[in-house]
This record gives sequence, C-alpha cells and structure tokens, in this order.
Amino acid sequence: MKAPDKYTDGKQKLKAIFGEHGENAVAALDPVAPDLARQIYEHAYGDTYARETLNLRDRSLVTIAGLTALGYPQQQLASHIRGGLNVGLDREEIVETITHMALYAGFPAAVNAALTAKDVFADLDAHPQETP
Repeated sequence: MKAPDKYTDGKQKLKAIFGEHGENAVAALDPVAPDLARQIYEHAYGDTYARETLNLRDRSLVTIAGLTALGYPQQQLASHIRGGLNVGLDREEIVETITHMALYAGFPAAVNAALTAKDVFADLDAHPQETP
C-alpha cells in the first residue's frame, strides 16, 4: 500500500472546501513563508481535515465556532464561512453557530463574527457567480 502524499492530498482537500480562493490564499504565502504553506497543506488539510470521524460540513461548522471564539481572525473566519457554504452549510446555520458562540466566547467576539458573515454574504450576493 502506497503511503499517503499529505501535500497533494491536502491541496486537493483545500480545493474541495475553498475552491480557488483557498489555493490563492495559501499560494500567497509561498514567497514569504513557504514552510508555513507546506504545513497548511500537509498538516491542516492533508492530515487533520482528512480524518474520517467528522465530515467536511461538520468540520466547517466547528471551525467557524472556533474562529468566532478566538475573536480576532476575521480574514480566516471569512474564508471558512465561504468554505462552509461550499460544503453544505447554509447562511442560517452559520449565523446560528455564531449567535450560540456569544454564550461561550462573549458578545464582542460573536458581534465581530456576525459582521464578518454579513460582509461575506454581501460579497456573495454582489458576485453571484462565486456563490457556492
């Protein structure tokens, strides 16, 4: 049995979730931090996201909750909201997850996340060709 190629598998998994947006985001790291880009492909998507216990939809929901709880990574949260829509979440589920996180992460973190979701939804509405 051939050993998995986590780099290639990770690139494929990232593309399945985020499409070209994800590839472009990680590729932007190559000139300044190529090892970080490689770790994202291999570890985050070739290893962790490849685990079978949770499907991509559930992983996206958990990731949105976690990023909301952190309260500051708005760019990554926006990407994961887009990715969540790509793997089957709907807007209502995303907003409900963010609202629920107000209990555990605090209202400021949830408000920031809700405003990020609002911006993502507005961008998708303005550019329907990119809508998942």
